Parts: sequence; structure tokens; C-alpha cells
Amino acid sequence: MIHVENLSKHFTVRARREGQGRLRSLLSPETRIVRAVDDLSFHVEAGEMVGYLGPNGAGKSTTIKMLTGLLVPTSGELSVDGVVPWRARRSYVAGIGAVFGHRTTLWWDLPVIESLELLRHVYRVPEARFRANLREFEDLLELREFLHTPVRALSLGQRMRADLCAALLHDPKLLFLDEPTIGLDVVARERIREFVWSINRERGTTVLLTTHDLSDVQRLCRRVMIIDHGRRLYDGDLAALQDRFGGERRLVVDLAEGAADLSVDGARVVERDGPRVTLAFRREDVSASELIRRVTDRVAVRDLSVHEPDIESTIREIYVHDLLRRPQVER
Repeated sequence: MIHVENLSKHFTVRARREGQGRLRSLLSPETRIVRAVDDLSFHVEAGEMVGYLGPNGAGKSTTIKMLTGLLVPTSGELSVDGVVPWRARRSYVAGIGAVFGHRTTLWWDLPVIESLELLRHVYRVPEARFRANLREFEDLLELREFLHTPVRALSLGQRMRADLCAALLHDPKLLFLDEPTIGLDVVARERIREFVWSINRERGTTVLLTTHDLSDVQRLCRRVMIIDHGRRLYDGDLAALQDRFGGERRLVVDLAEGAADLSVDGARVVERDGPRVTLAFRREDVSASELIRRVTDRVAVRDLSVHEPDIESTIREIYVHDLLRRPQVER
């Protein structure tokens, strides 16, 4: 579905030399090259749902703008479903959908249903198909309560659900999601995640998700790509990323009876709360099954559970310690 090979986008920006006056700066400006995307390569198969991650300024938005045809690359190859986006943009955008959390594609002063009707004509969606899609999305996104409400009067969660409906009415093969749950409460976030999961599973829609809410990625994506300074640092399985960089795991043990000491090789006690003891351990030091065996050999146990490190702490660990600057992980 997406083919990216040695893709780069460079911008020339003006910079004033230190101590240079304003007039002189205007007459003889110094320029520098910003490599927003730098020799980036990846491929996304039809039906995949991929998390595209990186800190602010990493190059995510520039990549998405090239993928949607808004920017022309400086160099490299890019095609989506066999089409070069910026060369055939009018026909190309008819086959993609996009939702940007910080702005809407709907008309601000019109009721939601009228915006959707206008988009039907923009995308030339057959009447029967439009009605069928609208009925399905009304149920999945619970739209009925605000279909006749002006967009400006919607809550953020309602507006995001309406935008998702608008992005998918024309049956796009590919959906770009940029911060789709930004600012939403827990209930609204989960409703949108369930909808995206359903569209991917039932319709085979390819999804490229960029977000700072890493729980979105953990809930929806098996595969993640991480970029920084325009370069790919990781492309592969989310579980493998957590296995490699996830840091410490936790074994929570509910003791059948009190124990003065629960020190075992390969783990350390990090918390005690009555009969509950929490041990921290690293997968390279000891497996969960082996640690459980060592604990149960020492004490009587009522219950226990293993807690994996969350993805937020994994990504933070990667960036803080620059772990992926060592050789790139190839997909």
C-alpha cells in the first residue's frame, strides 16, 4: 500500500549570524538546511495498522504531508497504492481519508449531517453507498444524538467522531490518523479506538497512526516505526520493542502468610503492602516463569501476577538513553 524508499525532505531557512544587525541580516542572510526527513525507507502492506512515533520535530508531520500529497520530496521514491501522491493529487485524495486531531474537515456553522452530505458530493459517493455507510457509522460512533447539531456546538469527543465518519464515507483504502484522541476523556478515547479497530478488521482499511498518546498505539498497533531527526530508528513488532527495551517487569505476589524476607536471585523487592510484595526484574536476568518458581519454592503464595512495563516508559527509556542510535533495527 505504501512504498517509501530513500525519501528526504529538506528546507532552506534563514538564520541571522550572532551579532549581525537586522538590516545586514536582511541584505545578506545566512541560510542553513533543515533535514526534516532524511533518507527514510519503509513499506506498509494493505490492511496493516502501523504506529508512527517520534518526539516533536522528528519528521512525522513532514512525512504525512508527503504521503498525502501536500509536500513534494527533495529526493527519493514514494508511492501509495501505485500512485505518486503529488503528481495526481485530485484523483489520489479520493482514495484516502485523514483525521487531524487539532483541526476539522467539517463546516463549522453547518449541522453535522449537512457537512456529510456536502462531502458526499465532493467525493461523488453514490447515494446508496453513502446511506449504507452513514447507517453503519451512526451505530459504531453513536452519532444520532448530534447529527443535526452545528459543528461549532459539538464537544471535542463528538467532533472527533464526526470527523472519523467524514473521513471514511467514501470508502478509502488508507486512513491517516494524526492525534485522533488528543484532549479526549477516557470514554471518548476508547470509543474511537474501538471504531478504528473495527474499520481495520472488518473493512481491511490500512491505518497509519501518529500520536503522542502511546496507549492508542498499545491498544491498536502490532507494528511501530520510530523516527527521530528525520531518520528511522526502529521498524518492527511492538512486543519485540518492549522485550528489547522495556526495562523492568513486575511480579506482584500475594503471600498466603507473612514472610520476613522474600529476596530471590534475579529480582529485588520494590514495594511491600501487608501480604502483598512487588518484585522488579529484568527479562535478561531471569524469565518470569523461573522467578515464579524461585518465589514459590521459598514461600506459600495465594496469588501472583506479572506486569509488563507500559509503552510510555519503554519509549521514554529509548529516547533518554539514545538506545536506538546503535545499529538500526531492520524490518
